[in-house]
Amino acid sequence: MSDENPTPADETPANEGDERSSSPPGTAGDEEAEPTPERGRDDARTEANDGRIGADERSAERDAADAVETVDEANAKADDAAADDTDARDAETGTDDGSDADAADAADATDDATAGGAADTPPSDVQKYARFKKMDGAEYDRVNEFLRDRTYVTAREWAIARLCADFRTETGVEMTKIGNNLPELVPFMTDTYTPQAVNQARSSFEDKVRKSGATFLYGAMSGFFTAEELDELMYEVSEIAKFLLEVEGVDLSVEDELEAEERISSVMREVRQASAELREEELAGDDASDD
Repeated sequence: MSDENPTPADETPANEGDERSSSPPGTAGDEEAEPTPERGRDDARTEANDGRIGADERSAERDAADAVETVDEANAKADDAAADDTDARDAETGTDDGSDADAADAADATDDATAGGAADTPPSDVQKYARFKKMDGAEYDRVNEFLRDRTYVTAREWAIARLCADFRTETGVEMTKIGNNLPELVPFMTDTYTPQAVNQARSSFEDKVRKSGATFLYGAMSGFFTAEELDELMYEVSEIAKFLLEVEGVDLSVEDELEAEERISSVMREVRQASAELREEELAGDDASDD
């Protein structure tokens, strides 16, 4: 029966509870609370090992840096040796980069000087030209004023027309040479001219001579002048023309002057006589038609 042998619920042996709740000295709880001598020795060995590892790493870094420096020094020595070899070869041949550059600069300077001298030096025929040497020191305005008082041409047209006659070749007038060397050829001309300006001055001179000639011949043929007046007129204009020729360097002897004057006067007398006969014929024709 269940009631005959009752067993109390809290009936437990006393020594069993004491065994579970208590621990003898030196158990695991005591080891966590206080370090043992064996654990301290292990920590010391670990720190020593870490120190040796750090020292080994620093030593390896120093060795690597020393190796790099050694390589750089070797490369520098190799470069120095190559430069020394190059200098030695240059010394044997007597040239180096600097001397080559100096030689090239000297050659360029010589070429420039030669080209500049050639450009500044007038041609030989220009240097020998002496037409207007008597005009050295003359000013353009004074020469131009003299000509305008006695002729229809200007000093520019006179000088360039003379040059065009003197520098004429089989192929034509050397207008470029005249224009580029105008100050050397004519003392009172101070500026150079283009070929177009030279041609324009020559053309203007020719037009004025043509118009002046037509005016003169008309006066001689029209009967406005007597034979004596025409001779006086011819003498005056001949003197001006001869003066211009003398300025240009033409030396005329007295015999040459007299011969030239006589030829011109003779031609003009023939012109006047022929024109008079022509007028008489025209007048006779008009009278006959009126009858």
